[in-house]
Amino acid sequence: MSGTPRYIGPAERRARLALRHRLAASTRAATPEEVADSLVALHGTDPATVYLAVGSRLADPAGTVAETARALYEDRTLLRMHGMRHTVFVFPASLTAVVHASTGLAVAARERASLLKHMATAGAPDAVWLKEVEDSLLAALARRGQATAAELALDEPRLREQFVYAAGKNYEGVHTVSTRLLKVLGVEGKVVRGRPLGSWTSSQFRWAVAPEHPELDVAEAQSTLLHRWLTACGPATEADLKWWTGWRVTDVRRALTAIGAEPVTLDEGTGYVTAGDLAPLAGPAEPWAALLPALDPTAMAWQQRDWYLAPELRPALFDGSGNVGPTVWWNGRVVGGWAQRADGEIAWRLLEREGVGREAEAAIEEAAERLRGWVGATRVTPRFRTPVEKELSSG
Repeated sequence: MSGTPRYIGPAERRARLALRHRLAASTRAATPEEVADSLVALHGTDPATVYLAVGSRLADPAGTVAETARALYEDRTLLRMHGMRHTVFVFPASLTAVVHASTGLAVAARERASLLKHMATAGAPDAVWLKEVEDSLLAALARRGQATAAELALDEPRLREQFVYAAGKNYEGVHTVSTRLLKVLGVEGKVVRGRPLGSWTSSQFRWAVAPEHPELDVAEAQSTLLHRWLTACGPATEADLKWWTGWRVTDVRRALTAIGAEPVTLDEGTGYVTAGDLAPLAGPAEPWAALLPALDPTAMAWQQRDWYLAPELRPALFDGSGNVGPTVWWNGRVVGGWAQRADGEIAWRLLEREGVGREAEAAIEEAAERLRGWVGATRVTPRFRTPVEKELSSG
C-alpha cells in the first residue's frame, strides 16, 4: 500500500463493531453457530457467558438455551476448549484444528512439562507412569462417551492419587492427578468438555474424547486465525493482536505479513485491517442498544478500549484482575452496567450520560426485557463480580 494510511476513527470502528458482531437489530443471527462464526470465539471461562453472548445476538432469543446446547453437545458444531492466552473458549468446530496448531501446541508443551516437574518435585511417579494413566483414562472415556473425573477414577483408580504442589510456599496446595492431567489433555486437544452436571450456568462439566482433527502447520494456522479475527474485529493494533492471541510479537508480525494486512491510522497509532477491507462503512441504519454479559467477546476483544469504553468507567465495570462485568451499550459505546436480581429483574444503571437520551434509555429497557424474557427463571451470577454488578444485584 502506498501513500498515507487511511484514518479510521472511533465512529467508524463502532459501526464495524455493530455490523460484524451482530449487535444492531438488523444484523442479528439465526443460530448460535452464526454468532460464533461472526465473533471467532466466545469466552467460556464462565459457562453462562456463552449463552448470554449468543442470546444477545439472536434474532429470536427464545431458543437460546436449547439451540446452544444442541450446537455444543449434540451436533458438536461448537466446541469448548482451551485457546488463546490459556483461556477456555467456545469455537466453531471448523476452527479447532487452527486454534490447536496456532496456540494450543505451545501451551500444551508447557503444561505437560509443568505437571511432570511438579510431580517429580513431590516425589510422585514419573512420566512413564503418567503415560500409562493417561492411556487408561482415554480408553475409559472412549467407552463411557462422557464422564466426570470421579467417574473416570472408578475405572482408573490411579487418577485419585495426590501430590503436594509448591511444598513450603505460601501457595502450597494438594493436587489430584485427575485434575491436572485432564487439564493437560484438554490443552493438548485430546479431550473436550461435555455436558454440564447442572443447568447451562453450571461450571461442573463432564469430559469427552475430542473429535479428530488434522495437524496443521503452525505458521499457516496462525495466519488463518489472525485473518479470521481481523476480519471480525479489525482495525486493531499490533498490541491488540498480541494481547488477544497471546503470541509473541514476532508471530503476530509474520502472520500480518502473510495475510497481506493493510495498515491504517487509528487514534492509538498504527492499526491493521485485512486486505481489501479499507472501504468506509456507513454502519447500521438504526441506533442500537445491547446488554452484554461478563467476559463478552466484544467487550474483551481489544486491549486498547478507549474508543468504546471511557477509562473512568473501568473501575466500576472490571474486577481486580481485568475481567469485564455485564455492560450496557448504546451505539457502540459502553455507557453502563447491569445485573440480575434475586427476583429475576434485570437492573441496569447508566454510568455515562453524554449522548444518552430518552431514545437510548427506552432501547436499553427493551433490551433488558428481551433478556429477562428468555433467561426466565434461571438466576445468573457472574463468576467474576464487579462493583456495579454487586451493587445492582443486591438492590
